[in-house]
Amino acid sequence: MRHSLLAPLAVSTALALIASAPATAQTAGPQSAGLQGAQTTNQGTPADPQTDTDAATDPAASDIIVTARRREERLQDVPIAVTAISGDAIKQQQLVVVRDVAAYTPGLNINSDSVGRAFVSIRGIGTTLIDTVQPGVGIFIDGVYQPNTTYLNSPLVDVARVEVLRGPQGTLFGNNTLGGAINVVTRQPTNEWQGRLDGALATGDNYASASASISGPIIDDVLQFRIGGAYHREDGFQRNILAGGDQNPLKTKSVNGTIRFLPASWARFTLNGGYDRVSGGSTPYFNVRGPRDYTLDGRTNQRSLAVIDYYAANLKGEFDVDSLDTTITAIGAYNQSDTRSSGDGDYSPLDFFRSTSDRTLRTRTGEIRFDTRWSENFSTLVGAFYARSTMDATTTTTIVPANLTVPGAATSENENIAGFVTGFLNFGSGLDLAVGIRFDHQKLDASTAGLDAAYKADEWQPRATLSKRWSPDFMTYASVARGVRGGGQNGPGAPNLTYRGDSVWTYEVGSKASAFDGRLTANVAAFYNDYKNFIGANALAPSTIISPTTGQPVGFVAINLNSGNVESYGAEAELAFNVSKLWRVYANATLLHSRVTDSSQFQATTGYAYPGDRILFVPDANYAIGTNVRVPFHRDQAIVVDANLVAKGQRTGASLDAASVPLLDAYHLVNASVTWQAGPLEVGAFATNLLNEKYVETYLDSSLLRRAGLPAPLVSNLAVQSPRRRIGIRGTVRF
Repeated sequence: MRHSLLAPLAVSTALALIASAPATAQTAGPQSAGLQGAQTTNQGTPADPQTDTDAATDPAASDIIVTARRREERLQDVPIAVTAISGDAIKQQQLVVVRDVAAYTPGLNINSDSVGRAFVSIRGIGTTLIDTVQPGVGIFIDGVYQPNTTYLNSPLVDVARVEVLRGPQGTLFGNNTLGGAINVVTRQPTNEWQGRLDGALATGDNYASASASISGPIIDDVLQFRIGGAYHREDGFQRNILAGGDQNPLKTKSVNGTIRFLPASWARFTLNGGYDRVSGGSTPYFNVRGPRDYTLDGRTNQRSLAVIDYYAANLKGEFDVDSLDTTITAIGAYNQSDTRSSGDGDYSPLDFFRSTSDRTLRTRTGEIRFDTRWSENFSTLVGAFYARSTMDATTTTTIVPANLTVPGAATSENENIAGFVTGFLNFGSGLDLAVGIRFDHQKLDASTAGLDAAYKADEWQPRATLSKRWSPDFMTYASVARGVRGGGQNGPGAPNLTYRGDSVWTYEVGSKASAFDGRLTANVAAFYNDYKNFIGANALAPSTIISPTTGQPVGFVAINLNSGNVESYGAEAELAFNVSKLWRVYANATLLHSRVTDSSQFQATTGYAYPGDRILFVPDANYAIGTNVRVPFHRDQAIVVDANLVAKGQRTGASLDAASVPLLDAYHLVNASVTWQAGPLEVGAFATNLLNEKYVETYLDSSLLRRAGLPAPLVSNLAVQSPRRRIGIRGTVRF
């Protein structure tokens, strides 16, 4: 196995050998932005005047700036596996919500069966099934932690770039980033007036999007603002022919604003505020015959829908203390989400169960960091973090034949206190060492489990990275890191009122290489994960509540639990090549072997075997490849053609029967666009899933409902279908 993991390093080594000269900062000439590209200022905010290559130039891939280590660094200098997706690429590929970036990011796997939750993991680590489990992949907006996978369905509005960091990021990004982190970086105010309008319409499911932003100075060089808004709708492709209407629609409405205040050369303040409303399907499952039944129409008594309102506000202050050679950053943030949902509880044409849910999640976070340069060769990043989340929820379950409605209520409070430090040491001759550690104290109280079952944990998360820059165009690195996720509590009747957090030790080697003055980059990594006490899919277990009449458990109860240990290893690669000023190609790929090696915890808790040995919905391989060609004509006009292929391998659906684990087919999606550019104006045609590939987004086999004890007429396989072909037009006006 050692040879197979190290083999990808030969790719970037070869590039280093053919590099003819040190990479210099330059642009690759006018063309449409590809899947990587963003520029920033030295203050950590997007550069003026255009933050997402609005001037129709794509920076050399080697000059992309990211903040993966809470500092601004060139992507090619960061000894971490990072993917950066530019704002223009987000528009061009019609990426609407945060989870859409997974198609173009190696190792990142996201499936969603509801606007209120998503299944997310990186390299098979950190799988999160439902929103009562803490995320295993951290979600951040402008560096502010979002406490729930619900935020993966947040709209991408006025975004400069999305950074995806793979591997444990706990040292700098905190608890619940054992798989990695997703950081959405929004466009910041500018000192020059600018604005843009974007719109798109497509056939297939009444698809439409519109967005606008404007930015400029209130007081030149002192006070600046930016306001953005967006609207999006799609009916989805599933139709409910019994209840009537669209089964899995999506509608988003968003507005956000930023004010940046520069009172002195040494101080910067940034105030952000935003509101999003996201509405759509909430576990909109239909009965299907099996994992290869791609029927779009179905029958339930009620459409399962949800509406989520998001409120966000944060204030960041940055202060340069020259006497101490230190930059101090302080951030305070408030986030709230209000979710209302209702639906068919048995997912069948029989009117048996109906359910409603109301939930409010409030999160307050505060962080302070001290970035100090002690000498030419040594610097530190020291900080502290505090977060407090509270959740209040009410539910109803109606048994229609009995005309009986059962109410429910739950509250929880999650508190996290942390301190962290990282030292960066330059030995000279291109050899660097970064060593860091973070301590997290977490406490979770929930009304459903009672005080005695309160979850508490103290965790250490160390990381060490040794990197060597062999030339200006070639570096290698090796790292070891530990990541953790907090555990949680179950409700009454669960055999495990609490479950432990899971943790992973990740060992990684990688290299980053560039050639042809930075026009060609190749980044590869090989990794091995030792994953303990992993929190897998939720399951059903015999209730501990005993019936006074029968003396037997009163059926089964849904629980979250530790399922056992996992071994995960593989390799991934990213390539970007500006062949010329007019032609660009890009590609990425992941090979992954992620298997459950010990499922004794699952069986001890549930009384039956873990279904198979794979992680839910995680493929062994996925890749994307694409090209972008710009054909100029008549002064500043050009035609830009972009085409790409996105592929995902076979993966398992959900099951509670080890003898019948469903396998979902691999799929390949072809996407393309043709755009006419004329200065500030762009008009184009696009197609997503051009060949109308059919595949299942999420799948639950009949063993789940059967084990829950539902009567035979209600037991079936359930699926949410994927989007089908969309063909449309899009336009952008910049001013």
